Amino acid sequence: KIPSYMGIDTWAVDYVLLDKDDNLVGKTYGYRDDRTAGMDDKVYEIIPKEELYARTGIQKQIFNTIYQLMAVKQNNPEHLEQAESLLMLPDYFNFLLTGVKKTEYSNASSTNLLNPHTKEWDYELIERLGYPTRIFDTVQKPGVPVGHFSAKIQEEVGFDCEVILTTTHDTASAVDAVPTHDDNGIYISSGTWSLMGVELMEANCSMESMKENFTNEGGYDYRFRFIKNIMGLWMIQSVRYEFPEAFPEQYPELLSFGEICGMAAKETIESIVDCNDDCFLAPKSMIQAVKDFCANTNQQVPETVGEIASVIYNSLAKCYGKTIEEIESLTGKTFEGIHIVGGGSNAEYLNELTAKATGKTVYAGPTEATALGNLAVQMMYAGDFKDLVDARTCIRNSFDIVVYEN
Repeated sequence: KIPSYMGIDTWAVDYVLLDKDDNLVGKTYGYRDDRTAGMDDKVYEIIPKEELYARTGIQKQIFNTIYQLMAVKQNNPEHLEQAESLLMLPDYFNFLLTGVKKTEYSNASSTNLLNPHTKEWDYELIERLGYPTRIFDTVQKPGVPVGHFSAKIQEEVGFDCEVILTTTHDTASAVDAVPTHDDNGIYISSGTWSLMGVELMEANCSMESMKENFTNEGGYDYRFRFIKNIMGLWMIQSVRYEFPEAFPEQYPELLSFGEICGMAAKETIESIVDCNDDCFLAPKSMIQAVKDFCANTNQQVPETVGEIASVIYNSLAKCYGKTIEEIESLTGKTFEGIHIVGGGSNAEYLNELTAKATGKTVYAGPTEATALGNLAVQMMYAGDFKDLVDARTCIRNSFDIVVYEN
């Protein structure tokens, strides 16, 4: 079959710089690169962190685009001089397919450089930081066309297709697919990161929100994802790849996540780590990072696969519980249930722990929420759904949702 439409989403914060001939300027980095170390202090010399949060509503994360660009300014200022365009990664892929440059709202909001009230770049902030304003193009609302395949792409693939500007931040796409009729429901987009929060129609840029490190990222129809970034299943993904080397005789091959969950469920170790500690962002060994944290906090050090996984899963559940308390305090609302979407919705043991730690009913699924949310925006553009509520209702009726009672 030849598709009529397609849409691209990726993770947030990473970008490319293009020169006047649309050639790449400098290297393209992944956000776990350590070149941003200390760049927060450089930014705060120009704008205090309190003012920055009040202006953008984005939580402090050392890899945010604002700090990545400061690293360029400090180390390779010639790259900013040469650049004529900045495109977030999905916008760049759209450009490669169509030859059209469009900057999408949900991913642009993750940069820490967008005004949540005007939904446009904060050009005054950008100027103060010494970044060239010319590289920041007009921000587009998701759900509009980018363009058709270029002649070169059509020749290569043998057909034409219209590229749609979806909610290009993968978490924004996943939230589009949360199967709820309640705009005030709590959700966790559970994957490499656990993004936990609620939808708001107005950004909460209060100092209380900043203190709890919540972020206001853009979503479909100018909704705000009021969420906290939690390290998430990155920790389990990391130790999974280390297990064959750490336990070569017992587990020479990669274990499945289901097997790891099963082993963790049998353990009684009570040690807890702070999942949001920077030591877990990109350690040389995640196993060692977990052990060191437990040792340094005078807790039992996990030694087996089951114990290591149990510590991580229980720590995530405890973090979810604390985050819900913060959400309810900041919003003044009480929530009865949590919708977990994404790959982590398959982690039965973690879902059980989450229900227990939060005292809420957990609704798990669908797994492929990001792809479904991406498709939903395309289908709204095509007229198959009239709005986001209609799309979410269809998703709810189309997939099995597993319920875990507290």
